[in-house]
Amino acid sequence: MNKTVCYSLALGGLVALSGCNSKMAQFKQEYFSTNPNPLEVVGQEVPAVVTANIPAKFFKKNASVLITPVLVYATGETSSAPLQLQGEKVRGNAPVVSYTQGGAVTIPANYVYDPQMLNSELFLDFSVEQGSKKYVLPRVKVADGVIATATLADAATVTPAIAADAFQREIMEKYSADIRFLINQAIVRDNQLNTIEMKTFNEQLRRANDDDKLVIEEVNIKSYASPEGSLDFNARLAENREKSTKAYFNDQMKKDNITEFGELTADFTAEDWEGFQKLVAASDIQDKDLILSVLDQFKDPEVREREIRNLSSVFDVLAQEILPQLRYSRLTASVKVIGKSDDEINNLIDTDPSKLSVEELLYAATITDDPKRQESIYKTVTELYPNDYRGYNNLGKLQYQKQDYTTALSNFKKAAQLNPNSKEASMNQGLLSLVNNDLSSANRSFASAAGLDGLGDALGVYYLTTGDNAAAVKAFGSSKTNNAALAQILTKDYASAKNTLSAVANPDATTYYLMAVVGARTNNSSMVNDNLQKAIKLDPTLAEKAKNDLEFANTIR
Repeated sequence: MNKTVCYSLALGGLVALSGCNSKMAQFKQEYFSTNPNPLEVVGQEVPAVVTANIPAKFFKKNASVLITPVLVYATGETSSAPLQLQGEKVRGNAPVVSYTQGGAVTIPANYVYDPQMLNSELFLDFSVEQGSKKYVLPRVKVADGVIATATLADAATVTPAIAADAFQREIMEKYSADIRFLINQAIVRDNQLNTIEMKTFNEQLRRANDDDKLVIEEVNIKSYASPEGSLDFNARLAENREKSTKAYFNDQMKKDNITEFGELTADFTAEDWEGFQKLVAASDIQDKDLILSVLDQFKDPEVREREIRNLSSVFDVLAQEILPQLRYSRLTASVKVIGKSDDEINNLIDTDPSKLSVEELLYAATITDDPKRQESIYKTVTELYPNDYRGYNNLGKLQYQKQDYTTALSNFKKAAQLNPNSKEASMNQGLLSLVNNDLSSANRSFASAAGLDGLGDALGVYYLTTGDNAAAVKAFGSSKTNNAALAQILTKDYASAKNTLSAVANPDATTYYLMAVVGARTNNSSMVNDNLQKAIKLDPTLAEKAKNDLEFANTIR
């Protein structure tokens, strides 16, 4: 055989051998890139995507490779789901990598975050099956460590919902009484002045005059005639009724020695068609629908009266049951009730809280910044008004803020039992579910609290915990809290995060630590150092955290 031909055959056999029968070479670190690198916590997980760019003439045609992403840390390691790849001559359903051309492959990885993963390395393990051979290739490192800034989301710092009081320092009460007249008359009769209604009205005015906490602001007299007869006559009749009622009222005020009763106003309505319509609609008159249709059809008062008189079958009933009720003057007094001052309320809290209404008690808790006093007040509410859900809810709010979660839950449940529609109790139970990492229960509770003021902060932390950072930003809105700033950091809106942190009402160690993160991500080393110093001064344990935090890998190492 020709030597050249023999050489060529031998060379071809070598190529065939390298394409199939020889073992896989070791994977090199340069074949891989990882996004992100370092890894980063999203919600409660650590996701990553490793991209493999496998070179030509590397992946054996008869080889099947199981690639397993493994996160390795000091106390152990955690594997993600493996990915199978195969050569062109392998029968199977895995992605195929060409021997001749190589190929690009993405390898997803995901881990449930554990704080031990903070200092870690991401490796790829390779298990090869090639014909009858099984062997393992050396693992390859593809990423360094985990950034865990997302884990700074803290449900414990969200302020639970307070069930508000309805206390008003000043409220307006209205007292009223009617004086009825005979048909076509404007004389105030004695029997009308001796009704229980009128006696009560006069007594209320005398009481208001004698009580420093009550002020008569206004008295109004409104007089009416029933819609029968001519409009001109009824106008004069209603006006005379107004005058006679006003004269009676002035005499009564002199008799009762009431000189200050605010503004006295008086007017009249010639024909009370509105009152007529209401009385007919509320009656059981047989043909009331017919009467009401006449009122809808005709607007001229004289035409109305004529058409209704034509209903001879019902007019007698109207004259007996409806029209007499429309011949009257109504006196209405507007009386301002001045509530207890803060000093009076506080004094009664200390001496005899039973003399306070539930609204005054709940209000009292809002005019002190002492949590112990607030807790004492809310306990008093639950004792004096045990059926009012607000005392239990608000007591639970204070216990939540002390991280006494067991007792807080008991009170939130009691509040929800007393008022199943309480959005405050629903939101607060959702917060406790968040603290306990029960996300499904938190979601249900927050859905029941939809529309409640203050729910945004709770929802924001929920979304941070589930990894939906964009939704968290939307939920927080304009809130100026550490959690709101964290959402902005995680969505890379560093300018907004800086503004939010600068506006936090009571900055703490976490506030300054997050500001340092903003500094690190915007390459501002002085911002990093200044804020880390403030954070560590408030919480010395943050010194070790910052030392190991990859956020600061390029600034404090």
